Parts: sequence; C-alpha cells; structure tokens
Amino acid sequence: MVVKKNMVRGFTLIELMIVVAIIGVLAAIAYPSYQRYVIKTKRTDMMAEMQNIASQIESRKLVQGRYRQVEVADFKGNFPRTGTNDAIYAITLSPTAVDSSDGKEKLTSGNWEIRATPIAAKQMANDGTLTLNAQGFKCRGSACGMGQEWNN
Repeated sequence: MVVKKNMVRGFTLIELMIVVAIIGVLAAIAYPSYQRYVIKTKRTDMMAEMQNIASQIESRKLVQGRYRQVEVADFKGNFPRTGTNDAIYAITLSPTAVDSSDGKEKLTSGNWEIRATPIAAKQMANDGTLTLNAQGFKCRGSACGMGQEWNN
C-alpha cells in the first residue's frame, strides 16, 4: 500500500517576483498618463470657469447698462474657491479702476481680459497662464488665437 503525502501547492518566490515586476512595469506606464489626465482635467475646469466669468460680466453689463458699473470683486480671487489650500489658479481681471464714488474696483471698458495664473508650488505651476478677453481671444502660455489654443 502506497501512502501519498499531502502536497502543498502555492507560488514559488520566482513566480511571485515575476508578478511584482509586471505590476511595477504597468504602474510605471500608467501613473504618468494619469497625472497628465488630472492636469488636463483641472485646466479644463479653469477654462470653463473663465467662460462662466465672461458670461457673468456680459450679463451684468446688460443689466447695469455699462461696464463701469460691473464690480470685479466677485470675479477675482483663487480657483477653485472651495478653500485657500486647494487653490491652483489666481484669477485677475483687467483693466480695472477704483470708482471714486463708492471705492469699489470696477471694469473701465469693454476690452476686459480674464487671466488665470497657476499658483507657484502647486500641481498646475508649469502649465502656463490662461487668458480670455472680451473678443473671445484665448491664450495658453504663448499659444493664442480664436480656436483650440486652450486644448493643446
């Protein structure tokens, strides 16, 4: 009578190391792609916010009758607005002047420009400044035009 011993089945160390190496290679390929995707998504969110600000400026101009009545305090600041530590862009609006009658900063003309500057030491710091003006002219870094310049 032959007695069979229970054979323990499992992974060898070599097999385990091969699996770890494969996972490492996949992670090394996937992580940079994920980072590019996150940066592009945040840039797209800022572009949408700039378009929203432009729409609000024009709406207020229509309601109030002229650009000199549009206060810029509601539009300037950081984006996203949900917390000071989370901000990745600083938004400015120009040309502006302080109205002597009420001391509030207001637009001076219909030739306004919205500028979103990446905040230093944040994820978007090397992505370049975004601009949008009243005529719909868009710039991202040095690439400017009326087409897909923001998407490059």
